[in-house]
Amino acid sequence: MAPSTAAQNFTARESWRIFGIMAEFVEATERLKPIRPAVSIFGSARTRIDHPYYAKTERIARLLSDAGFAVISGGGPGIMEAANKGAYFGKSPSVGLNIQLPMEQQANPYQDISQTFQHFFARKFMFVKFATAYVVMPGGFGTLDELLEAMTLIQTGKSRKIPVILVHEPFWRGLIDWFKDRLVEEGMINPDDLDLVQVIDEPEKVVDAIFDHYQSRGFLPLPEEHELMLNL
Repeated sequence: MAPSTAAQNFTARESWRIFGIMAEFVEATERLKPIRPAVSIFGSARTRIDHPYYAKTERIARLLSDAGFAVISGGGPGIMEAANKGAYFGKSPSVGLNIQLPMEQQANPYQDISQTFQHFFARKFMFVKFATAYVVMPGGFGTLDELLEAMTLIQTGKSRKIPVILVHEPFWRGLIDWFKDRLVEEGMINPDDLDLVQVIDEPEKVVDAIFDHYQSRGFLPLPEEHELMLNL
C-alpha cells in the first residue's frame, strides 16, 4: 500500500526539520565564537527577584563579568535573569540562550547577546561548548538536567574537565549525600566521580575556584581539547 498524502507530508516536514536544527547549530556557533572565556550559570526560572538566591546569583555574575568572563544563562526569568543582570552591568558580555516554551520562558532584558532556540539539545550543546566553568544555583528539573549532563560528559571523557560549582550547600546537601550513600555505595559511580563537583557558598570563592582550576594553563581549550569537543 502506498503511503498516504498525510504520511508523505509528515516525512517531508521531518526532513526539512533537520535543516532547521543544523541552522540553529551554525548560527549559534558563529554568534558565540567571540565570547570566550565564558561561564554558564544555571538555576530556577521561578526564583523571585527579592529572594536571596537572586541576589547571590547577581553578585556572582557581576564578579565573573568584572574578572573577564562572559556570563551565559538560559535567558529567561529568575536565576537566569539575575545572572544576565549581574553580567550586563559588569565589564564582559551577558549572553542569553533563550528557549521557546509554551509557558514560563520569557527573555529577560539584560542580554548583550541573545540567541533563541527551538530545540533543547542544540541549546544545551552551546552551554557546554563555550563554558569555561559551570555555576549551578538552586533549581528544578531543568537545572538538574544541565548539571547531570555536564557531569556525565566530563565523567565519560566526552568533554574537557571544567569546574562544576554548586552554590548554596543546604540546598544541595541531600543530593550530594544521595550520590555518596546510593551511587557510590552501590557501585554506580566511582568515589572519585564526586570530585567532579564542588560546593561553594561565597560568591568571591566561586570566582577564586575557577581561577585556581586554570592557574597552570590558559582559559581557552588546549589543542587536544579542541579535538575532543568536536565529538561532543
